[in-house]
Amino acid sequence: MDAIVDTSWLADRLGEVDLRVLDARWYMDPTRKGRDAYRVEHIPGAVFVDLDTDLSAPGGGRGSPLGRHPWPSEGQVARVMGGHGIGRGVRVVAYDDQAGAIAARVWYVLRAHGHDAVAILDGGLAKWAAEGRPLTTETPEVAPVPFEGRLRPGFVVERDEMAAGPRDRLVFDARAPERYRGETEPIDPRAGHIPGATNAPYAQNLTAGPLPVFRPADELRRHYDSLGVKDREPIVYCGSGVTACHDLVALERAGLRGRLYPGSWSEWSADPSLPLETGGG
Repeated sequence: MDAIVDTSWLADRLGEVDLRVLDARWYMDPTRKGRDAYRVEHIPGAVFVDLDTDLSAPGGGRGSPLGRHPWPSEGQVARVMGGHGIGRGVRVVAYDDQAGAIAARVWYVLRAHGHDAVAILDGGLAKWAAEGRPLTTETPEVAPVPFEGRLRPGFVVERDEMAAGPRDRLVFDARAPERYRGETEPIDPRAGHIPGATNAPYAQNLTAGPLPVFRPADELRRHYDSLGVKDREPIVYCGSGVTACHDLVALERAGLRGRLYPGSWSEWSADPSLPLETGGG
């Protein structure tokens, strides 16, 4: 299954018994709740997954030494995904209303646990609605099934490995340039970036305009080659291990591969003993 599917692909397959649609909407603004948005309207057949409680381990949050969205355990992933009827042979499409910025976390969690039949909806709910496709308030009843995934070696990188890694490794920071440079830090304890990291803002994976979608594969390949990928496999991080997954989707589309540091800047910056850099391009 491709990492990205378009709205026509999904519309043609809605209702198929081996397809699950996951609504992954989430907002940085604490007064906005993805679950509330889901209740107002969602794609027919979609079930809601919560970034904070379903796709992250307990104990996270602003200023937590674990970071804001710690990587979930195998048991948690099995419980959540199995509870949504995702088992062997089931295809999954995840969407949000931020051009895949949150849905990408669903994609990587499933891929990292051996479930490759997963994609994100290109353009997400915004494109779906703009095309006049159906929306509903109905919550489907889904029978739970066993989810047998196990975390694949090499898909995630822990803080100790990041801290001890060689200086010549390739590390991408998927945050906005001003946060990477340390000019502003509205969320996490310290401003800056992990020493040696290259800025690869996830927004650069997308086309311009009111309904952004992923850039074509050849454009993304040239983009990431220009950042030094070529025959190297980057480690990608962001603020809390969420939008970094957007870069990992883009790398997959470009025929490349990367790994995730899920603790990301929220975990790194919470430890004053760890070094940081500011500035850079």
